[in-house]
Amino acid sequence: MSATDIADWDATETAAAIRSGAVSALEMVDAAIARSEALNPTLNFLVADDYDRARERARGPLGEGPFAGVPYLIKDLDDFVGLPTRLGTRATAGVPAADRQSALIAGMLATGLNPIGKSSTPEHGFLPTTEPLAFGPTRNPWDPSRSAGGSSGGAAAATAAHVVPFAHASDGGGSIRIPASCCGLFGLKTSRDRTLATDPGHFPMPLSVQLCVSRSVRDSAALLAAVEARDSGLPPVGLVTGPSSRRLRIGMVLDSVSGQAPDPEVARAIEDMAALLAGLGHQVEPTAWPAAIVGMNDAFLLTWSKGAANLLVEDGARLGHPPGLDEVEPFSLAMASIIAGAPDGAVDQAVAYLQSLRAVHDAWMAEYDMILSPVLSLPPPEIGWLAPDLPVEPMAERLTRYVGYTTPYNVVGAPAMSVPGAWSAAGLPIGAQFGASVGNEAALLALAYEIEEARPWAGRQPVVRA
Repeated sequence: MSATDIADWDATETAAAIRSGAVSALEMVDAAIARSEALNPTLNFLVADDYDRARERARGPLGEGPFAGVPYLIKDLDDFVGLPTRLGTRATAGVPAADRQSALIAGMLATGLNPIGKSSTPEHGFLPTTEPLAFGPTRNPWDPSRSAGGSSGGAAAATAAHVVPFAHASDGGGSIRIPASCCGLFGLKTSRDRTLATDPGHFPMPLSVQLCVSRSVRDSAALLAAVEARDSGLPPVGLVTGPSSRRLRIGMVLDSVSGQAPDPEVARAIEDMAALLAGLGHQVEPTAWPAAIVGMNDAFLLTWSKGAANLLVEDGARLGHPPGLDEVEPFSLAMASIIAGAPDGAVDQAVAYLQSLRAVHDAWMAEYDMILSPVLSLPPPEIGWLAPDLPVEPMAERLTRYVGYTTPYNVVGAPAMSVPGAWSAAGLPIGAQFGASVGNEAALLALAYEIEEARPWAGRQPVVRA
């Protein structure tokens, strides 16, 4: 086996090779560390390494978990005992190592995963690109002049470049699906409350969930089965291992909830995905976002900004003074200023409106099994196009243009996924988003397996890879 062969294995194959004795856990982690050291200077996906402890863990007992010995990365928005949590911001410089971690992170580690470090994220996970002033931009392996997406940009860049087979990711407004689309990966956002408990969020309503970005559907499916909460109140998913014979009714939307038409290359990619699905026997027909969901943007911005304001209060408590431009980014301060200028009760009204959309979405999904749409309106943009120190007006215009498909699923708590399937003329990945009714992850995974078989993406290799 060559180093390239080993790097090409997904997490399931890596774990099987370790269990069989074909390779040792120490050999696998040493190889991942070598890949990380070789590629991080180009891609900048790592904010803290855990190489020495990873080697120690690989030398010890591995346990019986499904991913025993598999190298992994933890996103730097979450605590991992023994490493500092920097949250992508200069305001956390000098913080001590975490001495606790969430039940979900503990559950992931109980599968036998062996983290080699913490992956990069934008400041507090706010932006759909990973270019924090604290650490510099994370670059896309398909074209290092382009964004890897956000907020799980470091996880996606490292996975796409074959540094690790898959990596921890979280999604509060698209942060699993966006980097998955940008980097040619599979990314599943689960239903709200689907997985083991995470740390309490800072937003005035629950928006974020956590799982991973991966190069294969089976890796995401197996990790979900391992960390699925048994008391969620949702129908259990269990381990989904392949396609379903059931044919689906799928609605297709091309325009975003902002009313923006996608770039022609993105539109062609989604229409081509629709044609593939029709050829597989699924019924695909045009539909439109319900009017109430189309009207959600202002309420979502206010709710998101309240989360930003809460996080900056925490930054201030840590610093001992309100954070300024030398400690947090202009975009973060701009969101906090939105809250400072909002009328009394405005946030509560926004949250109430967003909470009402669950019923709207449920009624829409009574007509369809899934909704197909773009993940993003554009292929991955150049580094700097969404830089966190961009003036507020162009930033707002570009965000409205770029991101308008992912946030409804966070608001209503429904599952959605980004599936690879297309590349632009310049060789940049373009993902397709599928959304389903609350609790219906199993159907999404089954369809993803079917697409993976019909149009395999694992053979496509980025410019920068191990």
